[in-house]
Amino acid sequence: MTKKWLVRYSEIFLKSDPVRRQWERVLINNIRQQMPDTKIKSERGRIWLTGEVDPTKLRHVFGIVSFSEVEHVPRDVPLESAVVEYGRTHGLPAAKTFALKIKRVGRHSFSSNDKAIELGDVVRKAFPHLKVNLATPDVEIHVEIRQDECYLYDTVIKGAGGLPLGVEGTLVALVSGGIDSPVAAYMMMKRGCKIVPIFVALDTFLDETVLARAERVVEVLRQYQPDIQLRVIHDSYLAAAKKELIRNRQEKYTCLFCKRRMYRIAQAIALEVGAKGIVNGESLGQVASQTLDNLVVLSDAAEIPVYRPLIGFDKADAIVLAREIGTYEESTSKATGCMAVPTGPSTKAQLAEIQEMERHMDSTKMPLPV
Repeated sequence: MTKKWLVRYSEIFLKSDPVRRQWERVLINNIRQQMPDTKIKSERGRIWLTGEVDPTKLRHVFGIVSFSEVEHVPRDVPLESAVVEYGRTHGLPAAKTFALKIKRVGRHSFSSNDKAIELGDVVRKAFPHLKVNLATPDVEIHVEIRQDECYLYDTVIKGAGGLPLGVEGTLVALVSGGIDSPVAAYMMMKRGCKIVPIFVALDTFLDETVLARAERVVEVLRQYQPDIQLRVIHDSYLAAAKKELIRNRQEKYTCLFCKRRMYRIAQAIALEVGAKGIVNGESLGQVASQTLDNLVVLSDAAEIPVYRPLIGFDKADAIVLAREIGTYEESTSKATGCMAVPTGPSTKAQLAEIQEMERHMDSTKMPLPV
């Protein structure tokens, strides 16, 4: 029997035929980008891989709901004998219980249940010590019958799920290197968005440890998007703005002025690369700048959509997902914090007041560094 890999997708299957075919092509190209030496063949609802296949890389391809290493049963080999031989080399001799799961595609003279009973009887004759346990078997053998072809497998590996990377376009991600921003970027990647990550280096207020952490986090995300590249933007705006804010006794607005500047930088890059919006890790009420009032002030700085997939998350929710995708360890590695944060940041800023302040501050007229 010949070994192949069976790749399954879910949401793609629900689309109209033109969209499904287009998204299948994107998914296949994404698999090929991860594993260029793999041979790929597709049919409705399934993708088949042969040659050099790395299961670890497959787990990081968005759009794949699950996959299995399968053995193809040659047409001249009876399915009954193939199932017995497969079971002999996949744990049945040492097992106490087993189950057969049958899936059919196409027209056949038998039902899936009929075939399960028939093959189950054959297995029990070959291994008399076995009992059937459909709920928690020691060994579960899957038999997939597709038209005139048959495949056997005993393991289903969970994939990343979601939509194929790129089918929804591109977003610019503001990445700090902390826990939340890479998780937010990941969530939008899972929904089909390629990410252009940017790190705004605040001259005099952030040191190299913060940048290095952001670079390591983006390297983790590279598992999901092989061509991802962190774009570092050096900006001296905040140093000038903070001086003016202190002079005007308005230092409490420092974080809002800083983030509004970041929004504008992200927007400029989005227009440059053809991105359809900005994504960040803001979560309602988590820090002073992320209160409902302050988010209104921040959103005003961008003329393109700002996506906040963590908006309703508790911090614990983000930590769980960060651990799952592999960014948590890097996001919590040692790095200094931002040295511009005031001792008493504003939590209820008024948009009209911030706009008026910006109109009268020389620093806000500094050109964007992109």
